[in-house]
Amino acid sequence: MIIDVHMHLTDEAFNDDRDEIATSLSQNGVKWAITSGYDTKSNYLSVILASWHYNIYATVGMHPETADEYDETFENNLREFCTNEKVVAIGEIGLDYHYEDNPPRDTQRDTFLKQLVLAHELMKPVVVHSRDAVEDTFEILRDNLPERGAVLHSFSQSTEMAKRYLDMNVMFSISGVATFKNSTKVREMIEMLPVERILIETDSPYMTPVPNRGKRNCPAYASLTAKTVSKIKGMDYEDFCNQIISNGERFFKILPREPKKERFKFRLFG
Repeated sequence: MIIDVHMHLTDEAFNDDRDEIATSLSQNGVKWAITSGYDTKSNYLSVILASWHYNIYATVGMHPETADEYDETFENNLREFCTNEKVVAIGEIGLDYHYEDNPPRDTQRDTFLKQLVLAHELMKPVVVHSRDAVEDTFEILRDNLPERGAVLHSFSQSTEMAKRYLDMNVMFSISGVATFKNSTKVREMIEMLPVERILIETDSPYMTPVPNRGKRNCPAYASLTAKTVSKIKGMDYEDFCNQIISNGERFFKILPREPKKERFKFRLFG
């Protein structure tokens, strides 16, 4: 068994089989998974999905690509969502400087900081997205990291940057990027990381690992990334998975839950 600490099961790519995927996680080798919100709609739907399935949890937040939509109403909604026991973190939040038409960088930084402050107040960890914003992300987290810490989502930065983060209360979430042929530097970075600081994610429906690259990603493919990372770490696969599960349950404070009979079948879109 393995876990998937970051997926987007509310995405339209899952319209035809969302319920099947949600109800068959354990049969596909996934003990539990976290579906991540990133705007008003996805936050709401992620909480619903987590509330209806015993082994799905949710995060809620404002992605940097829509940082200019963050306002008092949105923040109040985050506060309300975080009262739900299945909401385990604030995220996906952070910085994304990749596209010129993203919200201005000052706006992104302001929204990121507001959510870090909120997470500290609510005693929640954060899930951090960072693209083409390495130094700004690091500096903001260094100075404003919530007490419960952060997960660095789909971390694929340099070994040198990873070493800088090791002094902070952060976890490194590894996605299918680790399986790509051109990811030599990512694998070198993973080799350096303490296994106690590693988590595994799919980022479904994106970042599909080899050998299924080019297809829609799904939580069951977390095992493909886990097998690659366990080899990099020189660990027995089962021992590695047990360590990753322990890491995730400790960091997110997730307690084992018993399966319950599902009472609803639903489509979140269309």
